[in-house]
Amino acid sequence: MRRGATVNVRRRGFPCLSISCPMKEISLPKANKLSLVGIGYRPLGKQAREIVRKADVILASSRLLDVFKRYNEYEAVKDRIKVIDRVPETVVYTKDWFAQAAHAPLVLLASGDPMFFGIGRRMVEEFGIERIEIIPDLSSMQEAFARINVPWDDAFSISVHGGPEIAKRRALPYKVKDIPWLIRKYPKIAVLTDRQNNPALIAGEIGTAPTEVRDGITLYVCERLGYDDERIWTGAVGEAAGMTFSEPNVMIILRTASGERSREIGFGLREEELEHRDGMITKDEVRAVSIHKLRLPSKGLLWDIGAGSGSVAIEAARLAPGLTVIAVERDEAQTTRIRANKMKFDVRNLKLIEGSAPDTLTDLGAPDRVFIGGSGGRLAEIVELASGRMQAGIIVINAATLETLQEGIAALERSGFATDVSEVSVSRSRIVAGKKMMSSMNPVFIMKGERGY
Repeated sequence: MRRGATVNVRRRGFPCLSISCPMKEISLPKANKLSLVGIGYRPLGKQAREIVRKADVILASSRLLDVFKRYNEYEAVKDRIKVIDRVPETVVYTKDWFAQAAHAPLVLLASGDPMFFGIGRRMVEEFGIERIEIIPDLSSMQEAFARINVPWDDAFSISVHGGPEIAKRRALPYKVKDIPWLIRKYPKIAVLTDRQNNPALIAGEIGTAPTEVRDGITLYVCERLGYDDERIWTGAVGEAAGMTFSEPNVMIILRTASGERSREIGFGLREEELEHRDGMITKDEVRAVSIHKLRLPSKGLLWDIGAGSGSVAIEAARLAPGLTVIAVERDEAQTTRIRANKMKFDVRNLKLIEGSAPDTLTDLGAPDRVFIGGSGGRLAEIVELASGRMQAGIIVINAATLETLQEGIAALERSGFATDVSEVSVSRSRIVAGKKMMSSMNPVFIMKGERGY
């Protein structure tokens, strides 16, 4: 389509509209397409039937071939079905197909909705959206929630399906060991499982969690959805840990307890809730402003340098479960406190590095955010190293003295950061002679350096 083209749009019941707009030139394929047709739960619709009927070749795994044999269309096209069980081989076959002259579309049978933790993502990454056509069925997750009569628009969905070959399993955003931590944050979790990461293993992992995590949980395992031997099992964590479930299956975890976990605070940890030494902790009010200045992303990497007892790192890790937080601290007693706080609040996305900055920073990943609560007299070096590692991001520095304020601003500006400073002066009430009076604390300067936005 040429830049500035006119597009004719027709909708049912409305006249044809002409829309002129500047558009980026897109090279559409002149040859064949790959059609991903989801199967498993419903008969093929008209579009899917037509595509399957006209296909020269239909790719399917062994499992999906067994599913497709139940479809009315199977007998008419069975001689054109090619079984490939491994995704890399499917990709290679499709590449060879596209290298040939134009012919009828290639069909790949997929499980349910190909774009929901399915093969659709991989094929789009390999071949681009212009060459892919998606005709989905219902997803296994939709089917599972429908079977137990529970809405799923508010569910947190993950996949621990790593692939059939142990040596070549996919890297997954979440592992089974993360599920107890996720339960603290999400009352409704749906899990796509596999032979290795099965419901019994997941239930066993939940069973090792603290009482307030595992109590009040109801588990559902939806086995072989869409097959004749489909089964829905429901029970407690302890029951599931010793059972064997048929594959494939979907696991749903519902937290129904209204006890301590339901009252857990998402933001606003109090100083007394965290292990610390003689008031050596970022005060609640200062911590709140510092975290606000960081503008935490949902994913990425945060360095907390001079982490002390870990109050900023702990709060940040709880606020952004998808963010990796690295706390750097040289004091042995403080690192012990960080470990205790990490365990107490079960923050799996927090890592502790023991040692002095900047020496310990060289092997860490490139940060998206940096918080500096203590520098050991090496603030300029830390800022310079952090600046060299980040493309775009935010550095926040807390300072109690004017000298540190001056040094921090100078270091940030030398590294090309736009800076601003806030002074946080906190007064708290205390009882004197039976009356409430305000008692002020030392002010804290909060420097923010921002670059690349």
